[in-house]
Amino acid sequence: MNLITRCKPISIALALSILAGCASAPGPYLNKDRLADDMDRQASDRVYPVHLITPDVVRTQNAALAADAARIDGLPGTGAPSIAAADYRVQPPDVLSVTVYGHPELAAPTVPTLPAVDGSTPPAVLAAEAGPVSQGLRVGSDGCIFFPTLGRVPVAGKTVEQIAAQLTQALARNRRQPQVDVTVVRYLSQQVQIAGELKAPGTFAITDAPLTLVNAIARAGGALPNADLHRVRLTRDGRTTVLDADAVYDRGDVAQNIVLRGGDILNVPDRGDSRVFVIGEAMKPSALPMSKWRMTLADALTSVGSIDAKYADPRQIYVVRGTAATPTEPSVYRLDMTQVDSILLATQFPLQALDVVYIGTASSARFNRVLEQVLPTLQALFYTVQLTR
Repeated sequence: MNLITRCKPISIALALSILAGCASAPGPYLNKDRLADDMDRQASDRVYPVHLITPDVVRTQNAALAADAARIDGLPGTGAPSIAAADYRVQPPDVLSVTVYGHPELAAPTVPTLPAVDGSTPPAVLAAEAGPVSQGLRVGSDGCIFFPTLGRVPVAGKTVEQIAAQLTQALARNRRQPQVDVTVVRYLSQQVQIAGELKAPGTFAITDAPLTLVNAIARAGGALPNADLHRVRLTRDGRTTVLDADAVYDRGDVAQNIVLRGGDILNVPDRGDSRVFVIGEAMKPSALPMSKWRMTLADALTSVGSIDAKYADPRQIYVVRGTAATPTEPSVYRLDMTQVDSILLATQFPLQALDVVYIGTASSARFNRVLEQVLPTLQALFYTVQLTR
């Protein structure tokens, strides 16, 4: 018996082990025997139109973005959020300083002047930063202060000018032309919560100096690198409004720089919602963070190293987009990169957050991939047959 004859059983066994080894090959594997999954079943039979990216489509998209940037959601009962400074109105437990010139006997009790309330500052630090002792009258829970010779005086909901006029009128009954000055020495009644991607978020007091959106971000130490200033969320009276702080910084859009008021909650989110996904035949499929919610199709393609020249079909650059109103009904756009004007349009077509850019596969590439999967098996069988001869 020659060597080849003796090797036949070994070769046959080797071939069978190769074929059987598909079930125990290394790498990710999921046993589907316990899954009732119909791979041929489609999630929906609906057909979606594909819009070729043309100059008209680009103009329409840019106009829609401009209109969205100019829109401010109104707050209930107030219309658009106010950008005008409102006079501070006293509420419990604010502390007032009342001075009646020429009448030291009417001086109020003394209280320490403390810095503005910040929930993140320990009491010991507040005490250490206290200023000189100053006169003060605390507004009680009933909205009144106790003033010598006048008793309980209602002041809640009034400005310091209105309180001064009220005291002047009351004191004029037994004093000649009294001169009264009223100031707030401690602002304790109205606070805003500032949270999110900021260096020093916390609770901040509303004072007589208007606290605007930009002021609030600055008082919280400024934004962190991952902060999304394009979609700052303001919650007021149970309703949330989205504000664009970037528009204030970049374009001086004062309409976005609203004045905050007591009870407001300001949240600066991260950039998790401002991403674009590039998948398919890209050199480096990736999730790309947008810069200030701005990115063009050309930006996305160059960020992933462009399309894969070996496998991609340059006529099949799709942009799949959902909307908040219809998140499961995509709008589909297609760019044909074989046309010279389309390459220029890619630099002007604006992407939106959570868009998916899909780069299609060329027909020849699909055929080559089938061969890549089949050829190793054919080669193994061929060499097995040769060994068994």
